[in-house]
Amino acid sequence: MELLNRPRRLRANLVIRSLVRETRVSKDALVYPLFVREGTDIVEEIPSMDGQYRYSPDRLDGILTQLIGAGVHSVLLFGIPEHKDEIGSGAWDPQGAVQQAIRYIKKKYPGIYVITDVCMCEYTSHGHCGALHGQVVDNDETLELLCKTALSHAQAGADMVAPSDMMDGRILAMRNTLDENGFSEVPIMSYAVKYASAFYGPFRDAAGSAPSFGDRKGYQMDYHNRREGIKEAALDVEQGADIIMVKPALSYLDVVHEVSETFDLPLACYSVSGEYSMIKAAAKAGLVDEASIVCETAVSMFRAGADILITYFAMDLARYIDEGRIG
Repeated sequence: MELLNRPRRLRANLVIRSLVRETRVSKDALVYPLFVREGTDIVEEIPSMDGQYRYSPDRLDGILTQLIGAGVHSVLLFGIPEHKDEIGSGAWDPQGAVQQAIRYIKKKYPGIYVITDVCMCEYTSHGHCGALHGQVVDNDETLELLCKTALSHAQAGADMVAPSDMMDGRILAMRNTLDENGFSEVPIMSYAVKYASAFYGPFRDAAGSAPSFGDRKGYQMDYHNRREGIKEAALDVEQGADIIMVKPALSYLDVVHEVSETFDLPLACYSVSGEYSMIKAAAKAGLVDEASIVCETAVSMFRAGADILITYFAMDLARYIDEGRIG
């Protein structure tokens, strides 16, 4: 009997394959992370992240021009202070690296959408994500510091704030602080489902944020847990998050999918530094084709349910969309 159902008919050439694609990738869904450090005239290569740099606010023009040229219009800023202390006071300094960068970008590149990471780990002398009592991060005292930081970012002109600390109750506290100070229109993108992950290693090198003792497993999630991720996301949704995030991405696609199916909010996933550096290292060693791997992994994240992808490969992906490799 002749076969009536032949799926290969819809795979015959690029035109038909593109026509029937189930997953679409858009440049508008890409966010590029940027490391900004205090100082002037700094463009500093990050050894653990080939092709990534730390910039002083006055040297952002080059990378921002490249992003705009590629069609990527959203950035996520991480700050690296000149000096650190026990409570990370540089995080809410009006003249801090992030605050300066926000003002610089909004003045010279108003078309760039500026999202800011809100956390303490880059700013504390001990590298943990909040104020310590002994060797334990004090949740509620840290909330006050996070709120001061988010408010300082909004006052500098940030379009969106993104708390990554994993303190309980931070979204409600931050939402109230922003609203009470006239920033009710500033959305919050919550790192809602953030696992304690070995994939963060290169980032900690880039930001100088490795903890000086212990680890972050007391506040970041255990990677054995899936249901807990849904619980964490639900709490942030209830507290007023506008966008929720799963981090890391590639090893957590099951969680990305379940969060996507459970909640109606836009969902971001963060393809983190370890994922980036592994691909770069494997490609440099000739073990994989970089462009093909970057395309395949990015599409897997959108296929799992992500609406937004935060990735150091944002400009590469924009180029691959233009070339018709994905999209």
